[in-house]
Amino acid sequence: MADRARRICVIGDEIAAGAGDPKALGWVGRVVARTHLDRPPLVMTLAVPEETTTALSARWDTETAPRFDGSAGEETNHLVVALGRADLSAGISLARSRLNLANILDVAESRRLRTFVVGPPPGAHHDPDRQAELSSAFADVAQRRAVPFVETYAPLVGHEQWQADLAAGDGHLPSQAGYGLIAWLVLHTGWHQWLGLPSDLG
Repeated sequence: MADRARRICVIGDEIAAGAGDPKALGWVGRVVARTHLDRPPLVMTLAVPEETTTALSARWDTETAPRFDGSAGEETNHLVVALGRADLSAGISLARSRLNLANILDVAESRRLRTFVVGPPPGAHHDPDRQAELSSAFADVAQRRAVPFVETYAPLVGHEQWQADLAAGDGHLPSQAGYGLIAWLVLHTGWHQWLGLPSDLG
């Protein structure tokens, strides 16, 4: 491990890419800045705006494969699945959403990738109950496979700062404060442990 930089691919939609953040960091940049490794990780965000889990499950393996170290396996190759809300807009059933995520995680395991899942944060344009159901379904799929899952919906749906951030924009994308909140949740929900690092967050 000491002579190899970790490779982390982040797959997801525009929120994974930090769209709407005036500092252009998103939650990924903020999390990486708090991740202290002997060698800085090579972090690659592969995002497609408004992508459903159906489309994500069809493309992710082909896009990430050439970016990983083929000789290292799970020791240095890491996959972050950053889920969005596009399945709700597209009318994809909850069962299909579950199956799509399950397929991603099962293939990732067969590729010897350490995988970490970040659930969809709340937005203003979808029914809250449906958003909660989708987040819970994703959490169940990850937990059944012993894959770390960061719940963002429940902590943020009633959070004043998150709601203010959405209201100041288009109701879909957060801004600087919102991305900071997602980063905080990721950092405090097993990120360092997933990387095999001691937490420095206190």
